[in-house]
Amino acid sequence: MTDTDSGDVFDRVAVDLDRVAGLADAELVHAVRVDGSCGWLATGDQAPGWTGDDRADRALAARVCAGCPVQRECLEWDLRELRAGRTATTGVWGPVAPMDLPAVFVSWSDRRDGARPAGGR
Repeated sequence: MTDTDSGDVFDRVAVDLDRVAGLADAELVHAVRVDGSCGWLATGDQAPGWTGDDRADRALAARVCAGCPVQRECLEWDLRELRAGRTATTGVWGPVAPMDLPAVFVSWSDRRDGARPAGGR
């Protein structure tokens, strides 16, 4: 994948998040906590078998996120928290790999701030 292709992917993620941009923070938090696969597993009797190994645990988290119905809400909430400086995110959110989160954040911020529409839209 070229750098241009990578940027396009991050821009597409930012465009997709427009679908939840109008939700209040409390609505995002509620959706993730009530409907999020990770929250459901954490409060149910089927908690993932975390190993303490960062790579293995990220892979497990990504599998949990893969079927989650509130991926957009989760990522939108996380990006808002990052923008406000309220969190130092680690792990998988929405499910974006930690190494991709900074690039998604830039595309998302540019789109939210009106600096540059993602994907030229």
